[in-house]
Amino acid sequence: MRVILLTILLQLWALVPRCFALFIPLSAANPALSLKATILQRLGHGESIDLGEALLSTSSGKTMLVLGSHPADFNMVEYGQKVKVFWPQMKEKGIERCIIVMNGEQSSCKKLAELLELPDEVEIFPDPTGESGRRFGVSRGWRPDDDRISPILKTTVVGLGFGPPWGTLPAVLTGYFGNPNERREWIEESLKQGQLAGRWPQVLDIADDGSVVGNKFDDFPLLSGWGRRLFELATLRLQNLVDVQIKHWDELKPVDDRCLTQLGGCTIVSCDGEPIYSWVDAGLCDIPDFDKLLSEL
Repeated sequence: MRVILLTILLQLWALVPRCFALFIPLSAANPALSLKATILQRLGHGESIDLGEALLSTSSGKTMLVLGSHPADFNMVEYGQKVKVFWPQMKEKGIERCIIVMNGEQSSCKKLAELLELPDEVEIFPDPTGESGRRFGVSRGWRPDDDRISPILKTTVVGLGFGPPWGTLPAVLTGYFGNPNERREWIEESLKQGQLAGRWPQVLDIADDGSVVGNKFDDFPLLSGWGRRLFELATLRLQNLVDVQIKHWDELKPVDDRCLTQLGGCTIVSCDGEPIYSWVDAGLCDIPDFDKLLSEL
């Protein structure tokens, strides 16, 4: 009972930054306009696009644009994992194009795409300076213009749950405490992809054909029937931290110190560029629930 009450309190706490956001104009409200004349080159293709124009150029369907953080960041890794798992459902909902901007060099973005095995259909655009995210309206973190404070310290402050922004602690803690009403399919699929790639910890039993035949969280006392079990998402994040972010830091790290503290966001627009959905991260691990996102389309 205490665990359930604590989970409810954490969910209410997580809503606080969003409630305040209702009273603040969202600069991502017109992304086609705010990103106009932002020119980036597509990874592996050499094609340059104007991000603002790209949001206006889908013939009949919708476009999803992720303005990510740097490739070694928690949020960027989870955005990539969610896009990978949900891409078939996104297409069913009429999303014809998915663009991910990563705040890193070509080599860093390519490495993360390979580590996560992102689909070829997903278009990746490196942005080493993070300028496109700032034009979109993402959070730049704690005291971004104070040059007296090192970027590492600024990142640490946000990572410990201090802010602004204030969304880190509730987003992180819910990964430990779980949620009876949320879904876990993307977590298991991401754990499987990581486990098949040799990452630790390994909590799944995987058959020779690649199907999951067992999950240690299925045996969790009393709470195994929850939509997202205790420690389940935290286990995926540990896997990401140990064998993606730390192991490959030198290959994934940003080249612009501003990108160490800068968070991300995303938007979905209709074929005429009108926003259907917009989000800006309010902390580390605070990215949208894709199940809820797709239910709104």
